[in-house]
Amino acid sequence: MHKSNKKLDFLAAISGLMIALQARANGELSHRIGNPIEAALVSFGSGLLIIATISAFNPAIKMGMKNLRAAVSAKEIPVWTLFAGMLGGSFVAVQTQIVPVIGVAIYSVASIAGQTATSLIVDRIGLTGGGKKQITAKRVTAAGVTVLAVLVSVLDRIDAKNLSLWAVLFGCVAGAIVGVQRALNGRINESTNQSFATSLLNFIMGTTFLVIFLAIGMLINRADVVALPAGPWWIYTGGVIGVIYIAFTSTIVQHLGVLTFTLISVGGQLVGSLLIDLYSPTDGVQVSAYLVTGIVMTYLGVVVGGVGNLPKLKLAKR
Repeated sequence: MHKSNKKLDFLAAISGLMIALQARANGELSHRIGNPIEAALVSFGSGLLIIATISAFNPAIKMGMKNLRAAVSAKEIPVWTLFAGMLGGSFVAVQTQIVPVIGVAIYSVASIAGQTATSLIVDRIGLTGGGKKQITAKRVTAAGVTVLAVLVSVLDRIDAKNLSLWAVLFGCVAGAIVGVQRALNGRINESTNQSFATSLLNFIMGTTFLVIFLAIGMLINRADVVALPAGPWWIYTGGVIGVIYIAFTSTIVQHLGVLTFTLISVGGQLVGSLLIDLYSPTDGVQVSAYLVTGIVMTYLGVVVGGVGNLPKLKLAKR
């Protein structure tokens, strides 16, 4: 059983805050350049550059990739599983599109609702590779609470011209994407035995997907590559935050366990998103009692949902 460690608890909360900060940075970059796909590529590409540099000097990561190749050759893992990183690229592309529209807080509530609801399906079909899990009343209740939390969060803005309901819906879709990606990464990690090797594959696939997606958009005249703005500097931190988050997760989960880590990090994400929308909101975003209530309900839904069922990634070897 996890014994409370204030330092680790604090770091877990900070990791959740990082998710909110990444959403704000990527969203602002997208807003300034007017191209969500290019913004997502900048974020993912910079993260790939960082983790690829680390991997070049880390034998454990190289061994993890060799383990993965061997598992694919032995048909121990389906080839299609390796494309999980493309879901990550899709997630960041959606994130950069909708955060400027609805703000970090509502986006966080919507995405967590999507993750919670999707976990029902993911566990039922056994996508994680650990066998099928029954859909329990507890998990259904949790999914219902988090979905209801989305509705409560936007209740005072449903008739407002500055609320885009499709953006809220796509926030839920973004969460669903993360839920599926997390399950696939659990399977990949069983083969790599190295969490940073799994992350490297994700960054490679995600960046490749975004390059192709942007190229297609340019060919059909639906997207243009524009010069990146000079600043502010923090709009370029999305990739760095992603890599640091991975490092935090791979270290802290070992000591806290998946359940405690997830509860604390989700709490950090929700509180962080609320603070961001209070002190550095996107245009037209407002914080109301409904939003605060929705955040509380979302956290309760995560607690009820038994997030200890999430796949536990094996840690980076040192």
